[in-house]
Amino acid sequence: MNVVVLGGTRGIGRALARRLALRGDRLFLLGREPADLERSARDLEARGGAPAGSVGVAHCDLLVPETFASALDQAQAALGRIDAVVVTAGLFATQERLETDAGLARRLLEADFSGTVLFCEEVRRRLLAAGGGRLCVSSSVAGERGRKPVVLYGAAKAGLSRYLEGLDHRYRAQGLVVVTVKPGFVRTSMTEGLPEPPFAGEPEEVARRIERALDRGTPVVYAPPIWRWVMLVIRWLPRFVMRRVGF
Repeated sequence: MNVVVLGGTRGIGRALARRLALRGDRLFLLGREPADLERSARDLEARGGAPAGSVGVAHCDLLVPETFASALDQAQAALGRIDAVVVTAGLFATQERLETDAGLARRLLEADFSGTVLFCEEVRRRLLAAGGGRLCVSSSVAGERGRKPVVLYGAAKAGLSRYLEGLDHRYRAQGLVVVTVKPGFVRTSMTEGLPEPPFAGEPEEVARRIERALDRGTPVVYAPPIWRWVMLVIRWLPRFVMRRVGF
């Protein structure tokens, strides 16, 4: 496949991009930091045995919607056709930090909800105009239920998950396959220093599940998979219980 990855320079996105490169997919990376993009592109070329310069890069910032069209234009020019777009970029901060830093809270809500949705809308229009394709986006189990430790982050991810579900319902018959990824706690730089809950996952393990879901067009994938059952229980807990527990 010809795959565009927004967020492929670190964490889950980097692990997934490496897996796709190893199997021979053609990649194009989008992101905010030019140095990180170039370093990741060269790494992917080496891993996939591709010629130098074959993995293209372009600047794209979820907080700057004006960058979306140009970045996708560059990707399309380099790849010829875009078969799939993967979005793993986003922001995270603890609820305590977000409650004391209004600017950070605003940036997180914009990046993780409105910015991601607007980027996906740009992708949607292009993929449908080309006859279809795959859109794979990282949401989070944090959006499954309102919980004390992730009030704001969870709200952004809940909105994103509902948008992606609606997109899948509306456009799958027209060829747009939407895959919503709901990771639990994953050991990445984003979660470094945070207390680890049970069932913490590794980026490579999560990337393996995303790769399979991307190929199959699975509408929703939990990673690690046990989070599907953990969140099933949490969704059914009474509100008075949720007020008392700390997770």
